[in-house]
Amino acid sequence: MESGPAIFVGTVFALFGGGLLAWTTVRVRHGEPVAHGVNRVASAALASVAGTGALALGMWCFTRA
Repeated sequence: MESGPAIFVGTVFALFGGGLLAWTTVRVRHGEPVAHGVNRVASAALASVAGTGALALGMWCFTRA
């Protein structure tokens, strides 16, 4: 019964992290800014770190399920 919320939260984090990494990759490959008004390298790096962190947190939640 306690594994249900862990699976749900793990899925949410994994989908968010994967989506953020995919979106960042597409923006960088097309040469478009990831965030408007911010340095391209800094915004791509921060978005990549956030996406990877969300994926890692989602995997951690799955190990707790």
